[in-house]
This record gives sequence, structure tokens and C-alpha cells, in this order.
Amino acid sequence: MAELSYKQQTDLKNIQKIREHLEQLPKFCMEYFRSLEIRKSTNTRKNYAYDLGVFFYFLQSSNPYFKDKDIRELSMDVMDMITAMDIEEYLSFLECYTRDGRTYTNGDEGKARKLSSLSSFYRYYYKKGLIKTDPTRMVDVPKIKQKNIIRLEPNEVAQLLDEAESGEKLTARQRAMHKQTHVRDVALLTLLLGTGIRVSECVGLNLDDVDFDNNALRIIRKGGNEALVYFGDEVEAALRDYMEGQRKEMEPDAGHENALFISLNNTRITTRSVERLVKKYSRLVTTVKKITPHKLRSTFGTALYQETGDIYLVADTLGHKDVNTTKKHYAAIDESRRRMAANVIKLREEDSNE
Repeated sequence: MAELSYKQQTDLKNIQKIREHLEQLPKFCMEYFRSLEIRKSTNTRKNYAYDLGVFFYFLQSSNPYFKDKDIRELSMDVMDMITAMDIEEYLSFLECYTRDGRTYTNGDEGKARKLSSLSSFYRYYYKKGLIKTDPTRMVDVPKIKQKNIIRLEPNEVAQLLDEAESGEKLTARQRAMHKQTHVRDVALLTLLLGTGIRVSECVGLNLDDVDFDNNALRIIRKGGNEALVYFGDEVEAALRDYMEGQRKEMEPDAGHENALFISLNNTRITTRSVERLVKKYSRLVTTVKKITPHKLRSTFGTALYQETGDIYLVADTLGHKDVNTTKKHYAAIDESRRRMAANVIKLREEDSNE
């Protein structure tokens, strides 16, 4: 059997997780999730299933009517029993709750996502005429505060790559591992910083996705679309160093033979491993900024915008479907450019004799 692509493997895992979540939800939910299959990714569907599980857990633990009910056996008409006040109580519940001995918290972003999942759920049944009310329409979405872009400055980027290459500041235990991974680590960090691809796109790369003739990568974007991303000389050098050296000597486990980045376990590197890798090296550069793979993406996007001033190019390169998403993230840079513009135009020549 042919090796499954990273996306196929991820989809299979997500589908299994969706089925596990559905086992804890009312049976009538199946119809809704079948409707999502043609328009939502498996990851989005998995998140929706998880979020709805939290909602029905809230009902069972907080609403006397649902306390002794079997959630699986609830009928669709219970949805018309839920009021806007119940939804507001749910959002309050999400701030901090305990489930299976574990405490969970949600900020405004987490609340907004879970309300969005619930709204989609209600909207489907309401449009089908299967329920009479949609209380989510009467609840305000939590206001998400605009965050400053956290990114590395040019000198910090150089220092990060230097630290990954040398490993001098690592602990003795980390240095032992560094001897085996530093070529891979430098290639991976250089790729993230030099292309702005997402961590999921990075770990999904295969050897045959790298085209050195055109200095291009074939990646699977968020949502499953294929795209070409081009890279420069520094990325090419780092990738060649890794692929023509360390990677060639590896013997990955079955099912991982074609993966570009391999872990010490001889399997495709995971997003969690990349997150740990970025955290390990970035701590040597800055303790003030919390650097993640997504912050490396922001670093690339910021540098590209500062060099070109072309927000549409940045949006296209980063794979944003809506340029307004890009504008929102890089509004702070626009502001600094507008401030600079205030002093560009001179209304009167200065008198040199004064």
C-alpha cells in the first residue's frame, strides 16, 4: 500500500477523534456533522465536536433539567429550551471549570470560538426548520483585544540561527542531543524564518516537495489547497546541507520514508516537537518575548512588508485568503509608516542663514 501523505494521516487521526467526540453527543448531532464534511476541514470538524461536547457538559453539570439525563438520548426539541441567558451563563462557565479532575480556562478568544461553534450548530437546524429558535443570535460575541505582533528583530534572527548552529549555551544534556540534530534544526528554523510557512505546512513536507531547480516548495495550505512557496539562497543552502548530509543517512520507520524532517525516533517530526525546538533556542536569545513557530511566521511577514510595502504580496505569500486578515495583523507597521510620512513633505525651505 502506498505511503499516506501527512495530510491523509492527519485527516485519519482527526476523523477518529471526531467519532470519539460524537459518541458523547446527542445522536441527532450526526446529521449536522455529515453536513460539514463537504465544506469544513477535518481539523475544524474536530474542534466543533470538542466544543459541542463542552456545551453539553455545561448543560448536564449546571442545568437541573439535564442533570440526570443521558446526553446521547436527548431529542432535538431540547435545543428550543435553551435561552440567550443560558448561552451567556455558558460563556461565564467557560472562564473556569473542572472536568474529569482537570481545570480548564478560556479567555475571550476561547469563548468566541466556542460561541462560533455553537452558533454554526444552531444555524444549521434553524435553517432546516427543525428548531424554532436560535438563541446564539441574541448573544454578543466576546470582544477580542488586538494584540501587538511579537516578532524577532533582525539581530535576534541572526542570533537564533547562530545558537542553533553552535549549541554552546545549551545544557550538557541538550548538547548531547544537539550533536545529532543541529543540521536539521538549522534547516528547519531557516525554512520557517525564510518562507513564513505554518508549522503544520512545514512538518507535512516530503523530500519530493523540495524543488531546487526553481527554489520552490510544494505545500498543503490550511484547508487542503496545494501551493508553491519560493525560497532564497540562505534557505537553499540550509536545506541542501541537511538533505545531502544528515537526512540521506537516516533510515526512517515504515510510513515515514518520504518525510523531509525526521525526529530522533525515526518518524516524521511533529508540530509539538517543532514548538519545543523553537522554544529551546529562542530562550537563548530572548527571555522577554515568548517565541513560537507562529511568531517566526510573523517575523517573516513583518520583514517582507517592511521591505516591499506590498500588503497584497504579504497576504499571498503567507496564504491568507482575505487581505484584511493581513492588514489587521500588520496594522501597527502601517501606523509607523504613516507617522514617518508626516515628516517627508516639507512645506517651506529652511532658511540657511538663520
